[in-house]
Amino acid sequence: MQNPPRTDDATNRRLWRLVGPVVVGGGAAAFWALWTIPSHSEQFLAMALLVVAMIGAGFTFIEIRVRSTWFATTPTTALLTVAAVFLPAAPMILGALCGMFLSLLARRRFDPQKIAFNVGKETLAATAAVFAVAGVGTEPILVASHFSVTGELAAVFAAFITYALVDEIIWQALFAIVTNTPYRQRILAPRGAELTTRFVQLPVAVVTVLAYHVDAWLLVLLPLLVYALHLSTANHVRTRQGNEAWQRLAEATDEFNSVDQTDVLHAAVRRAADIFSTDEAEVEIRPPSGESRLVRHNGKKITYDGPPGDAPEAEGFLIPVRLESYRGDGDLGELRLRFRTGAVKLTEREQYTLRTFTAALCTAIRNATAFAETERLAESHARAAAQDPLTRLANRRRLQQYGTELLAAGATDGVFGVLLIDLNHFKEVNDTLGHAEGDRVLIAVAERLSAAAHPGDLVARFGGDEFAILLTGLSAPAMAELRAHAMLDALAPPIELDDMRISVEASCGVTTTGTGGSVGELLRRADVALYQAKQEGQRVVVYARARDTADVGSLTLGGDLARAIAEHQFAVHFQPIVDLASGRVIAAEALTRWHHPDRGPLPPDRFLGAIERSGQFAAFADAVLDQALIAATEWADAGYPIPVAVNVSPRSLLDPSFPDAVARRLSAHGVPSSALVIELTESVTLSKLEVVDEVLAALRGQGIRLALDDFGTGFSSLATLARVPVDELKIDRSFVAAMNDASAPGAVVRSTVDLGRSLDLLVVAEGIERDEQRRQLWELGCPAGQGHLFARAVPADRLLASLERGAGSLAEPLHDTGAVIRMSRSRRARRMSMGGESTGREKLT
Repeated sequence: MQNPPRTDDATNRRLWRLVGPVVVGGGAAAFWALWTIPSHSEQFLAMALLVVAMIGAGFTFIEIRVRSTWFATTPTTALLTVAAVFLPAAPMILGALCGMFLSLLARRRFDPQKIAFNVGKETLAATAAVFAVAGVGTEPILVASHFSVTGELAAVFAAFITYALVDEIIWQALFAIVTNTPYRQRILAPRGAELTTRFVQLPVAVVTVLAYHVDAWLLVLLPLLVYALHLSTANHVRTRQGNEAWQRLAEATDEFNSVDQTDVLHAAVRRAADIFSTDEAEVEIRPPSGESRLVRHNGKKITYDGPPGDAPEAEGFLIPVRLESYRGDGDLGELRLRFRTGAVKLTEREQYTLRTFTAALCTAIRNATAFAETERLAESHARAAAQDPLTRLANRRRLQQYGTELLAAGATDGVFGVLLIDLNHFKEVNDTLGHAEGDRVLIAVAERLSAAAHPGDLVARFGGDEFAILLTGLSAPAMAELRAHAMLDALAPPIELDDMRISVEASCGVTTTGTGGSVGELLRRADVALYQAKQEGQRVVVYARARDTADVGSLTLGGDLARAIAEHQFAVHFQPIVDLASGRVIAAEALTRWHHPDRGPLPPDRFLGAIERSGQFAAFADAVLDQALIAATEWADAGYPIPVAVNVSPRSLLDPSFPDAVARRLSAHGVPSSALVIELTESVTLSKLEVVDEVLAALRGQGIRLALDDFGTGFSSLATLARVPVDELKIDRSFVAAMNDASAPGAVVRSTVDLGRSLDLLVVAEGIERDEQRRQLWELGCPAGQGHLFARAVPADRLLASLERGAGSLAEPLHDTGAVIRMSRSRRARRMSMGGESTGREKLT
């Protein structure tokens, strides 16, 4: 016998479509039995015994829960099978009806619907069993005129199968309605435990019939046999249920080994619905970091997976279980078992299984959450490693990675180019408005560059005010320059900062894959082009191999520096500086040469960069200065106390200890500070003026003379001259070479000479190669010069020999001693305009 599930009102209305016909059919069978029942007292006694037996059987049951429904399996099947074989039809049907009714009342089952359904079902099943016996052709044993054991056993099998079949058909129809599942699915669903408890009753019926033929008094022992069989069956069912539950639990914990959170949660609700036979199972997690999540399973599939607040409402009896970590690190969430058709109380075994299941689930959720957090952090770190934190653009690493991927993919969509953009005078924005406003400018620049980029391009920030853009899908290398101009045009409109408008100017270096090379090499070439753009004051410069002085070979020189210094491979040569009028040597400039054992003589522009980048720079600078001071000492001892000029690196001028180091060298060699001239490049003194001011002041305070080399080639020559306390100006060789070819270089020379005279500075012209250049410079008022006309750079001893041969002179004087020179009218006019001053240089001495 089984208890029908509790249902809601809507389900009740659907159930009556089944319960009604069952009750009507059972009533019809009972009416027929009352109409046909004989008045034999022995049959009434047998019917009464059947009623009593059914009441007793009602208290001997095995309960099996399927979802919210308990199946109470009793020995009724065996009892009614035996009754169908022993009793005539009418007493058997009425006995089954009365026995079921009184059994329900005895067990306090007072629900009219349940009573009507169970009584009607039992009456129909008993009626079917009776007619099955009649169909076999066997008379009931109590009224039979003769006995046939074979026929009676056939009747037992027919009655048992018919009763069980009718009972199952009606019950599965009922549960198909209650659980909203197709009837075919209910019929074909596996029901091992249910069928086991039913079919073990068949041997009881068979033994009862056989025992009656042996001795009718053996039937007295039948209740003991039934009870023993009941205990054995109950124990078997419980053992089987326990084994199945532990097997399912083991399979669930295996699935929990996944570190994917979705796999764990889906496995949890699927396995919970199966293990605990629920209508629905759901798990909600509330991780310490991240969003909460709800996953729901209806026994067939996942019906919801998302935020708990968006989940559809679900009805039914709920058993919630908190997911608490055994480590006590907080509430992880909740597992919920839902039963739609009634309240359920889990057995002790199920409660223990549930505790074990939730403990394994807590561990799995914690591991999956930790793994997800680890992946999130890894992704965050990967993004941070490939992203500029201020502008959210790609960084150098990401651009190099993207470029490498494009190179590896091959030129399937044209060539790609690299733009390197540097903002001009951005330091002034930071110094004037502060770094916060400077950051806003950089963000605005990043947004404009990103907006101007095409799909597939990558805009990156390399740091500071330097940006790079990787252009893809260029139809030809020349398109890169057009795109570069478009990028700079995008930066042209002023940037609005509160109530200010900031104009941004930029320079750009361009290169493309048409020049070959790796991404790193392309960036280097773009940097070379950018440097040329800034030096030449141009907006955009395209990389040209002919203008690239760097090569891979220069990198290998760094490994040879230590040996070169130790073996004195660096030699200092000296080019004399002469008085243009008299031809006498008034100073000498030290120029370094590297006599490389494998590559031969190397000029400074081949190795100075490698030295400045290496750790050998200090030793190199000391070696050069020592050789220059030793040469000055030798010349002075020979009677030619001429100063020596030494070029210094920008790195030296950024070293606060550099003046002290120079003073120690002068003292060690016994050379007066007035015999040393430090030559500076204009670009260094201007770009790092605030850093080198103290260093230059300290040098000049020692009495060391300062010379400004390559004057006129920078952007702000006059501004530099006003800030740097120099003693000499050196006119770049490019102006001297072009004096007669164009008016501008000649004007630069004249203005430089006049400026030097006005500031009382010695002016030296470089690159004099012809006598006419010497004479022309002298006539312009330039007092000194150097170049191949007088001498090339030679070792110190050879220069000393030349001095001794010429008695300190390297060229004939332009005029005899004491001669009075008539100046040209233009030159005389300039002198008159200066107040009639005479420099004393018009008269040779």
